[in-house]
Amino acid sequence: MQHVESIGVNNAAKRRVGLIFSGGPAPAANAVISAAVTSFLDAGHEVIGFFHGYSNLQEYHPTTRRLLPDEHYRLFTEKDMRGLRNTRGIIVGTARANPGKGITCAADLDDDDKTRRLCNVYNALVDLECDALISIGGDDTLKTANFLYEYQRRLPEGARRVSVVHLPKTIDNDYRGIDFTFGFFTAVDVMAKELQNLKADAVSTGSYFIAETMGRKAGWLSYGVAMAGEANMVVAVEDVRGRLATEAVDVDGKARTLLDVDALIDHIVTLVETRARRGKHYGTIVIAEGLAEMLPASFLEGVPRDDHGHISLGKVNLARYLADKAGQRFEAKSGYVKKFTSVQLGYESRCAPPHAFDVALGSQLGCGAYRALVEEGLDGHMVSVTGQLELCYVPFHELVNPKNLTTEVRFIEHDSDFWRLARFLETRLDDQTTEWQPARRNESARAPGAATKVPGTAQTR
Repeated sequence: MQHVESIGVNNAAKRRVGLIFSGGPAPAANAVISAAVTSFLDAGHEVIGFFHGYSNLQEYHPTTRRLLPDEHYRLFTEKDMRGLRNTRGIIVGTARANPGKGITCAADLDDDDKTRRLCNVYNALVDLECDALISIGGDDTLKTANFLYEYQRRLPEGARRVSVVHLPKTIDNDYRGIDFTFGFFTAVDVMAKELQNLKADAVSTGSYFIAETMGRKAGWLSYGVAMAGEANMVVAVEDVRGRLATEAVDVDGKARTLLDVDALIDHIVTLVETRARRGKHYGTIVIAEGLAEMLPASFLEGVPRDDHGHISLGKVNLARYLADKAGQRFEAKSGYVKKFTSVQLGYESRCAPPHAFDVALGSQLGCGAYRALVEEGLDGHMVSVTGQLELCYVPFHELVNPKNLTTEVRFIEHDSDFWRLARFLETRLDDQTTEWQPARRNESARAPGAATKVPGTAQTR
């Protein structure tokens, strides 16, 4: 491998660093950018912030589409960073453009057609005399950062190298290599407060709300919102097992675990019946949007996908389907109407004012980008923190599957302490099995012979 020169402050020439933010917004994004940029400016380096992720970089051409200042990027100044740390949004914008689209294995990195956009990104960075790139984004952005790193490893000897470091970002908190990602706690706090508002509405109207939260594949957000928002039930992809699971066979013959939607509807109705027997005729339920990816194919026909191949989970609106069907099933069983309302939560949290912890975590990651490149001379690493925001650096090869070059989602481990906490805080069902919930404290005892029907709070047929 070609030797990578550190961009340390002792180098005689002024060095230039590029910075991109890619994927969905996250609270404290500007804290990350501010800390990173300020670190380099203070040491006499220059920082270019590229607008809207890889959108412009991947379309670069040396003669027909050169990148222009203030149109495709900005050269940051100290003034740009003043008061930025606690602001909403992303100073350079973001996008989901994927310059590595079509690359599915290491051999694809030798294919000129499949690496055309990566080549454009590399040439743009070289044309703008960038010595390094700071990549800020989720697991797909990490995958792209690794593509760029691996692409450069295949360049001829003597070719210019652009060092790449990645800073993990996602409100989903499903990242391997770091305990918590910036923006997660802010998003949980915003959505939990909304859930508490819905709970007050449910108490007032004797009804139920089913809130579908962002989080894509893993249940961290839904669990966090349910805990902090005092939900009566939370169901995420990690809970699709036992009676909530069914098996199907893909067209390629591989077995796949799917959500048994009918069983989930029964599960929700059981919650309503259990709480009614205890004199509680209202409630809130949180489901993870990622459950939509475990639906039978018939549910997903016509649902659009993004540049990374992900289905648009919000378009499925699983919460609305469950609310409709749970209401029908409860009425069929009890003879009474119970109002179920669905709500989708998530977008309103992505650019919320950042929580203090997210500002501190994001700032440390931004400083970590400087320390990784300047003090450690690293390339192909993700900046992470552990314990009391102690910096550490994880090589890309420890985070990316070497065969298909994809990243792995970090799920909530079944029966982990985090999982058990969620089970402890939600309503324990009368028909509960040890498969679903561990032993926990007793809830309000149900009155002997308490009726399932709810006079005064439900309308008879």
